[in-house]
Amino acid sequence: MVTAGTYGKEMIFRSRKRLAYLCGLLLNQAYQHGWQFEAWAVFPNHYHWIGKSPEKSDGVTSLRKMTRALHQKSALWVNRLDETPERKVWHNFWDSRLTFEISYYTRLKYVMENAVRHGLVTAAAEYPWCSAGWFVKNSSPAFRKTLDSFKIDLVKVPDEF
Repeated sequence: MVTAGTYGKEMIFRSRKRLAYLCGLLLNQAYQHGWQFEAWAVFPNHYHWIGKSPEKSDGVTSLRKMTRALHQKSALWVNRLDETPERKVWHNFWDSRLTFEISYYTRLKYVMENAVRHGLVTAAAEYPWCSAGWFVKNSSPAFRKTLDSFKIDLVKVPDEF
């Protein structure tokens, strides 16, 4: 699981156009670097995602390369848009290797429900810059029921944005 935030928690990706760009770039970079995403959520000042690292990779190096490319490309794009070429856009990222099944399912639900947690929508599938809508359309009713049984209120994720 990966979480990243903008510098100073600034709402840099504050418009639909910016969120669409960042979300598209995140998915594109994941694909280009061989990551298989299972959940993602993009916001004006942070993002979360859960994915499987490429088969022939140590994971750490691949994650650094992907994150560096994502942050560099998105910063160049948004700074060009705002005419602020020297502005620092990204602060840091945090990653956790999910090795326990309960932890995995809890965080999977957490990422997909994050827009609800932040008060942006009442149903996660309504938020266009996350995987919840895709999940509702493409997962089995049994898997959705299983995931719904997990509680996310005690999940410890850097998410004070």
